Amino acid sequence: MIILVVNAGSSSLKYQLINMDDESVIAKGNCDRIGIDGHLSHKTSDGRAIDEPCNFPTHSEAFSRLVEALTTGDAAVISSMDEISAVGHRIVQGAEVFTKTTLVTPEVIDKIEELKELAPVHNHGHALALWACTKVMPNVPQVAVFDTAFHQTIPQKAYMYGLPYEDYEQYHVRKYGFHGTSHRYVTAELAKIMGKDLKDLKVVSCHLGNGSSITAVQNGQSVDTTMGFTPLDGVLMGTRCGAIDPSAVTYVAGKHGFSTGDMDTYMNKKSGLLGVSGKSSDWRDITAASESGEKRALLARDMLVYDIKKDIGAYAAAMNGLDAVIFTGGIGENAPNCREMVCTDMEYLGINFDKEANDFKGELRKISAPDSKVEVWVIPTNEELLIARDTLAMVTGK
Repeated sequence: MIILVVNAGSSSLKYQLINMDDESVIAKGNCDRIGIDGHLSHKTSDGRAIDEPCNFPTHSEAFSRLVEALTTGDAAVISSMDEISAVGHRIVQGAEVFTKTTLVTPEVIDKIEELKELAPVHNHGHALALWACTKVMPNVPQVAVFDTAFHQTIPQKAYMYGLPYEDYEQYHVRKYGFHGTSHRYVTAELAKIMGKDLKDLKVVSCHLGNGSSITAVQNGQSVDTTMGFTPLDGVLMGTRCGAIDPSAVTYVAGKHGFSTGDMDTYMNKKSGLLGVSGKSSDWRDITAASESGEKRALLARDMLVYDIKKDIGAYAAAMNGLDAVIFTGGIGENAPNCREMVCTDMEYLGINFDKEANDFKGELRKISAPDSKVEVWVIPTNEELLIARDTLAMVTGK
């Protein structure tokens, strides 16, 4: 069975075509700059590629071009879209409406669109992609996999904010958590690697990239996570400030004369590693600058490491113990220095770090010593594969 996985943003449409017989990627690509000028990058598993400007006024044209890339020309991999059995979509925000993977209907698309107020950058683009896919492939089942669904097991004491309860009842203000698909994938992989039932493990999963979140997973369920009502909360990120005193927000907005929209942009796009360092939002640039003695870059680096370390300790306390820590995401998988700094001086928690084992990038590997009470692993995430697996299960009932 062949499944198409779609990950739509406000101006992009990423995709992977996966053969579920062996879970191999047949082709993948991205329709980028939708509504601007348009660009397609497409690559097959045997190395054939397309890299060209395209006219993408909307997601509908982008999806049509995706179909052409897969079925026609020198980089085609299937003869027609009839060979695709189902389409799986990553949806960022499902709120309390969608608590599990869901078969897509027109009513579901409308509801995803309604939730755009909670995820304005993402959900509108998801809805557009769903409608575009419905138009081009009207008889192929579509499945929605929600990033927030994994975190619906977080207890109320952990997801509620100290605002008047009416704000939760009327405006649905609460912690939702994100990166759920990634956290669910890597924790399941960890259990297989360790040869244990995930329900018997207490795990802290660190998804670290331009956007980062730390999640506590106990008995196979998310019990707390650092991202909150939006992906802005939690640890310091590439351009996001992470958790700060709410009064600092109103104070800074007043000093700059910002509107609420201005302040939202300031915290999401101009803060984090970029704002503190004045240099870059990229961990690699921050590392290079800090090693050359740039004090603000060094400060930004140390702030992120401190945030991660602190959250691991907090979640170990919340779960009354810890069996393993996972590093994943762009930084988690490819920044040995970040992993080492986070795991240094964590012996009290049972982590005996192996510096030599940690000297690598982008592989699945254990980086704790054999006698470490708490195991530490690097596990490359694969959200697309998990979406494909969920889609397969939904359409086959298995």
